[in-house]
Amino acid sequence: MIQLGKYQTLEISRLSDFGAYMRAPGTETPEVLLPSRYVPENPQAGDTVEVFVYKDSEDRPVATTERPYAIVGEFAYLSVKAVNDVGAFLDWGLAKDLLVPFREQRVRMRRGGIYLVYIYVDNATGRIVASAKIDKFLGNVLPEYKEGQKVRALVTEHTEIGYKCIVNNLHRGMLYSNELFSPVEVEDTISAFVKRVRPDGKIDLTVSDRAGRRTDAVANRLLAYLASGDGIPVGDRSDPELISRLFGCSKRDFKQAVGHLYRKKKIVVASDGIVSLAPKHIGRGQ
Repeated sequence: MIQLGKYQTLEISRLSDFGAYMRAPGTETPEVLLPSRYVPENPQAGDTVEVFVYKDSEDRPVATTERPYAIVGEFAYLSVKAVNDVGAFLDWGLAKDLLVPFREQRVRMRRGGIYLVYIYVDNATGRIVASAKIDKFLGNVLPEYKEGQKVRALVTEHTEIGYKCIVNNLHRGMLYSNELFSPVEVEDTISAFVKRVRPDGKIDLTVSDRAGRRTDAVANRLLAYLASGDGIPVGDRSDPELISRLFGCSKRDFKQAVGHLYRKKKIVVASDGIVSLAPKHIGRGQ
C-alpha cells in the first residue's frame, strides 16, 4: 500500500519517457510516478527506491527522492512563502508548497513569518495540509513512557521555569532550566530523557540520562542503609551534611531518590518525613 506523506520503499514496475512508475513491492497496487529527474541511473523494472509520496499541483500522487522538512504526523516550524484567498503556503522543502487553510490558522499568517504547525492528511480532500491549531493533535493517546526512556523533543516555548516541548510528536513535555547542561533554543529538536509522566499526562524531561543514573545510585545506597537497620533516622528534613556523609549526595539528589523509591512503593514516608522500608521489602533492601 502506498502511503501519502510518508517515506517508503517502492518498486519500479515500468519505465516511461516521464520517469519510473512505482508500486509497493510484491503487490498490484496503483502506481505512482517518480519523475525522470529523481530516477536513479540505469533503472530496471524490479529495482527499489526510497521515496516520499505527496500530491502535485494537479492533485495527482507523485513520488520524489527529495526529503521534506517534516512529514505527515510531525510538528515543525516552517516559513510562509505566499498567502492567497485559500490560505498560507509554507516552504517544506518540496517543489509544491504546503497549504495551511485559513480555518487552521490560530492567527492570520503573514508572508515571511515562521509558525509551528502539524502536518496531516485532510480526510475531506485527501490532501496533505498543515494546521497551526496544535493543541488538538497533542495528548490524544495515553503516554506510555518508562523513566529514562530516550525521546525526541521539539522546543516550543520559553517560560520562567524552563522550556515547553512536544515529545515524540504526541505529548506535551517540560524541560527545566535548572537541569540544563547546555543552552537550547525555541525551534530546536533535541534528544531528551523521560524523568516522569505527570498525572495530567505531561512529561517531565531531562537532557541527559546522567540524572537518572545518579538517582538510581542514591536510591540503591538508601535502600542498603535502611536494610542495615543502623538506626539513624533520615528523611526530608534531615541535615544536608548528614545526608552527604551517609549517602555521598546532595539533599536534592536524596529527595529525588526518595521520590523515585516512594513511587515504586519500596519505601514509606512518615508524617514527620522519616523514611523507612516498605513492609514487603524489609529484609531484602531492594
